[in-house]
Parts: sequence; C-alpha cells; structure tokens
Amino acid sequence: MTERYAAIDAARMAGAFLKENFYAEKKVNESLQHDIKLELDVQTQDKIEAFLAKAFPDYAFYGEEGITGAKDSPNQWIVDPIDGTVNYFYGIPHFCVSIALRKAGVITLGVIYDPMMDELWVVEKGQKATLNGQPISCSPRADLASSICFVSLGCSSDLSGKGVDKFTEIWRKVKKTRNSGSSALALAYIATGRYDAYVGASIYIWDIAAGQLLVEAGGGAVKLKPHPQKGGRLQICATNGKIPAQELEF
Repeated sequence: MTERYAAIDAARMAGAFLKENFYAEKKVNESLQHDIKLELDVQTQDKIEAFLAKAFPDYAFYGEEGITGAKDSPNQWIVDPIDGTVNYFYGIPHFCVSIALRKAGVITLGVIYDPMMDELWVVEKGQKATLNGQPISCSPRADLASSICFVSLGCSSDLSGKGVDKFTEIWRKVKKTRNSGSSALALAYIATGRYDAYVGASIYIWDIAAGQLLVEAGGGAVKLKPHPQKGGRLQICATNGKIPAQELEF
C-alpha cells in the first residue's frame, strides 16, 4: 500500500467512525473556555495510528499527544483526528479528519476528509490538489473587497486587544468574515476557491499541515510564523495568492 492510499483509507475509516458516533452521547475528557477534548478524539487517533502503523511500522506520529510510534524516524504522520471538536460535540456537522506526512521536515502528502459532506481532499507535493478526484484551484479574486476571509483568534482565554483590533480591521476590508470552527477545512476551502484567505492567531501544526500543502498546490500562498508568546503555536496567513496578504497578517 502506498502512503497516499494508506492516508486516504485511514481518513475515510476515521471519518466513518466519527459519523457513526455523531449523534451519540460524547464523553468529555477536558473542557476549556474556548475548546474541548473528547474521548472520541483519543479513540479516533488510536484507530488512525493503528491503521497507519500496520502499513508503515517505522514511521512516527505527531499530534496533540506529542511524538509516538518510531519516534526517531524522519518520516512523521501529522494527525488531527477531529479538527473542529467543538462543532462535533455540539452537533454542528462541520469537522474533518486531517492527515499529513512530513519527511525530513518537508510536508509531502496531505489528506483532509469531511465525512458529513463526503468530501475528500488529497494532495502530494509537486502535484495537483484534488477534491473527490477532481482537480481544484484557488479563486481568481484579487481584491479584498470581494473576498471571504476566515479569521480565528485562537482558543486561549487571554485574547489581546491586538487580536480583536485585527479582526475588526479585516472585517472592514473584506466582503465577509467567517469562523466556522475548523482550520483544516478553512484551508481546504481556500484551495477549492470557496474562501480567499485564512488568518489565524494561534494554531498548531497538526491543524494546518495537510491544508497548507493543499493551498500551495492550488496556487495559493501560506505564511507561518511562531506565536510571539506561546511556544509550539503558530500564526498563519493563507491566501489564494492574489489578494494582498500583507493587509491581513498579524
């Protein structure tokens, strides 16, 4: 089995499991002010890891639990089992499974699966991005006034005035702002031409690894920089590659 098809099968398997449990009562492992962690997060992660480890036993896994599997391997699966956990918990059908492969520090493969819409995005470095097997690309829109921008201030409770000010600034410049609760799907939507930009104040690599490769393959651009106060977190400005990104960045 190739890496591509292993990741696709793992994402579909995990998505089917999440869809099966979408209306079931969900056990909460940890509840934060702006986030939630479910037992289903753990169970889904375990299912993905077991599936991929069987096919590639010498690969590592990187996610919320740190590095597992063959920890010293230069090949890492970067997994977010439920991107959009709060949506999932509240019964909002907008979430996905995100799986990326990083080799020697370079993202080479990305798979995002939305089981409620049965939409599967796949991309390999240097190749066209696809949605359900069909090639996709970013939108042609070039002006902010006609663009739709996904804006996320992050999940922490210490949102600064700077972040709120930035949201207001963007809101005034674009056609519409959105925050639908899933960073991975936001990037997939940019790659598909649905959104034009995504600005995030505080995200993790597993939120955006697969989506970053999708956007870049679709003709867009992604700029990442370390969060100024929070180690391990990133700030992101992803666009269709045509609108002026410098007017959106934190």
